[in-house]
Amino acid sequence: MNALHPLSIEIRRADALKARAWRDDLADVLLDCVAGGASVSFMAGLSRAQALAFWEGVAQGVTRGERVLLVAVEGATGAVVGTAQLVLAMPDNQPHRAEVAKVLVHRRARRQGVAEGLMRAVEQAATQAGRDVLVLDTVTGGDAERLYARCGWQRVGEVPRYALLPDGRVCGTTFFFKQL
Repeated sequence: MNALHPLSIEIRRADALKARAWRDDLADVLLDCVAGGASVSFMAGLSRAQALAFWEGVAQGVTRGERVLLVAVEGATGAVVGTAQLVLAMPDNQPHRAEVAKVLVHRRARRQGVAEGLMRAVEQAATQAGRDVLVLDTVTGGDAERLYARCGWQRVGEVPRYALLPDGRVCGTTFFFKQL
C-alpha cells in the first residue's frame, strides 16, 4: 500500500450487526491513530478493551439511529483501513444538521484517498438523512485541516488550547462547516 500501488477502497455503511462484526478491526484503526498522535478524544496508552468498548457504544448509537458508521475497506484484502461517523442525534431545534466525527485512517493507508472517500460518503449519508448543514472540528495545523479545506469545507475559526494530543500536549482546534 503505497503511492505506486494505491489502495482500491470501498466505503460501506455499517448497520449495528456489521459494526459489531468489524469491532476488532475498527479498534485496530483507532489504536493506530492514537499511537500516531491523532487527537481523537483518547490519550496515549489507550487499551484494546477501551477501544472495543468505544466501538460497542458506536454500534449502540447506530442501533438507536443516532449515528451513521461508515467503514473504508481495502478491496483486495477486505482489511478495514478507515472509518468516519455522522452524528445525527441533535437537539430539537437542529433537525437539519449533523456532526462529522472520528474520521480515522490507519497510518499504512494514508495519502491514498481514503479520507476523501470517507468525506464524500459522509456527505452522501447526510443528504440521505435529510441533513443539509454539517460541522466538524480538527486539530489546528494538521493534515486533516488541509483535507477538509480541499473537500470544500468552510473554516469557521480556531479555539486555542481546546484539547490535548495523546501525549498530553495542548492543541488548538479548528471548526469547519459545509452546507450541502
